Amino acid sequence: MMDAHDKNLEPIIEFRDVHKSFANNDVHKGINLTIYRGETITLIGGSGQGKTVLLKELTGLMYPDRGEVVVDGQEVNRMKEKDLLEIRKDVGFLFQGAALFDSMNVRDNIAYSLYEHFEYEEEKIDEIVMEKLKLVGLGDPSVVRKMPDELSGGMKKRVGLARAIATDPKIIIYDEPTTGLDPTNVRRINRMIRELQEKLGVTSIAVTHDMESTFEFTDRIAMLWKGKIIGVGPAEEMKNSENDIIREFIAGTLPMDDI
Repeated sequence: MMDAHDKNLEPIIEFRDVHKSFANNDVHKGINLTIYRGETITLIGGSGQGKTVLLKELTGLMYPDRGEVVVDGQEVNRMKEKDLLEIRKDVGFLFQGAALFDSMNVRDNIAYSLYEHFEYEEEKIDEIVMEKLKLVGLGDPSVVRKMPDELSGGMKKRVGLARAIATDPKIIIYDEPTTGLDPTNVRRINRMIRELQEKLGVTSIAVTHDMESTFEFTDRIAMLWKGKIIGVGPAEEMKNSENDIIREFIAGTLPMDDI
């Protein structure tokens, strides 16, 4: 795990006084958050607190009304679409439910982003697909020919993870990575998130309500609450935070009326 107290850590993503409103609903009221290169950070907070909006602002799929979003030294909210494509190439997504294309086999699902961003020969693409499948523990060559409906829930997640890392991204975003999985596969995915951080040196951002899993793979936790980041720090420190809302949310004891 990374040492969150290391003063030499290099920022890769910065949200600077970010504001965003929808129909008079202030979702972000001045978000300030720095994410460091190579760390795994988990965003927590109740439904509707703006976690997904924050991720869309990171990739230029949505722009803040005010403030700056900086990725690898570039201000995303001032970039043109063609430049945003370069940023998105460096971001891999593992969606809730894996979100595989039903009409494509495993090989073509993983290759999709390679076709989108590169002009590789078919042989090169096949090599990359197998390399990524091996990284997620699916090295059997027969897997590439399977259709999504032939895969178990755990296998779908791992194929989704292989697709997320196909372009060798600098950043991986995990949206509820363990939702709907049995305990064995939850542990497997948690372990893989940590292993990919260590093997590939990627920066990982997770959005999850699975607090138990969070403490298995994350370096730091940031909590969004009523439009602000009300706390950010190493996972164990956040568990014992002096802030009652953070501590009770993590423990699952925050009254439902407050979420």
